[in-house]
Amino acid sequence: MNKKAETSTDLNYALSKTLALILAGGRGSRLMQLTDHRSKPAVPIAGKFKIIDFPLSNCVNSGVRRIAVLTQYRSHTLNQHVQRGWNFLRPDFNEFIELWPAQQQTEEHAWYQGTADAVYQNLALIRPLGLEYILILAGDHVYKQDYSLMLREHIESGADLTVACIEVEREEAKGFGIMGVDNDDNIVSFVEKPKDPPEIPGKPGKCLASMGIYIFNAQQITDKLKKDAESPESSHDFGKDIIPSMIGNGICKAHQFEKSCIANSEYPHEPYWRDVGTLTAYWEANMDLTRLIPRLDLYDDSWPIRTMHYQRPAAKFNHNQDYRVGSALNSVVSAGCVVSGGTVTQSILFNNVRVNSYASVNESVILPNCDIGRHCRLHRVVLDGHCHVPQGTVIGEDAEQDAQRFYRSEDGIVLVTPNMLEKLAAQ
Repeated sequence: MNKKAETSTDLNYALSKTLALILAGGRGSRLMQLTDHRSKPAVPIAGKFKIIDFPLSNCVNSGVRRIAVLTQYRSHTLNQHVQRGWNFLRPDFNEFIELWPAQQQTEEHAWYQGTADAVYQNLALIRPLGLEYILILAGDHVYKQDYSLMLREHIESGADLTVACIEVEREEAKGFGIMGVDNDDNIVSFVEKPKDPPEIPGKPGKCLASMGIYIFNAQQITDKLKKDAESPESSHDFGKDIIPSMIGNGICKAHQFEKSCIANSEYPHEPYWRDVGTLTAYWEANMDLTRLIPRLDLYDDSWPIRTMHYQRPAAKFNHNQDYRVGSALNSVVSAGCVVSGGTVTQSILFNNVRVNSYASVNESVILPNCDIGRHCRLHRVVLDGHCHVPQGTVIGEDAEQDAQRFYRSEDGIVLVTPNMLEKLAAQ
């Protein structure tokens, strides 16, 4: 067997001994009312997907076939989505995607107290799997990454911990966990949201931000989690407690995201990763996809993003008369949509959306099962699912009026939910 084949065999073995834990229990309160009835990883994105589909697809495409999704806050829609859309792996091949809800399994009988505690509370499920590596992932980021390349680097470097990181400007760094590294990508410091972030050696003005993606050697992280659980001073968080405690007590490596990112071939040197944690970031991530050549390529068959599919008819466009033309320009229009004499521009319509005659939708994100009445005008709007917008409603043109009726961000993005529309109708 040649060296290349041996390397491939060794990596396949390592992947078979790896468990991915997707932390999907967060509320995502900065998305405002969009997460009133769903967890952040269950929020729809990109026309037909949910945010959780990105880390799940990355796992499957990377060859990581043992995956647990750790859930807690308002997890019903997320549970449904994973159970119905991600049940295709083979248990007889020791493959699985399982939901691990917060079950108060430890003696403290507490809900998950932090990211590290979420993993600690599931050690009884992890131990019997005979693992060598544990891959920790956030369930609420949008990106495409080959985790097998990161795992290979972790093994070859002899690291105890590898943290995936992305370059950010120094001003942006104040909102991230930032790593200080030496010239060999050894992590020498790690601090959450620093006022004075360390810069990358040789790259002034640039910092390395943690992506919330970690690879640990299984036995070592098990010992660390047990010790952390016993500490009353700990916040039981990977970024605040576990990772800082390992620096100087083992080999901790920074993995540059560009080494394992599945980039758009048109932007080979621009790795795409988005934390869609705010309403503006969520809106911007969707708007990215309406560009002529989006930086996130969802049409790449070599790295498909999977999701749960419903049986729906193709999108339909009606009418071709003066001032009454069903059309969509620079937009993403999903299955089941009917644009009946309305105009859609630079927007995303999720499944089963109807835009009625003389209505205009511009720079907006319309979630599933919405009906936009005649003569409505929507500009820079995020319309939650199951909204029925009354005829003649105008949103996004009068900041003061929008703020009184709906939620309006500082950047001028207006969030509209069914509950808001019901209250408006009752006035």
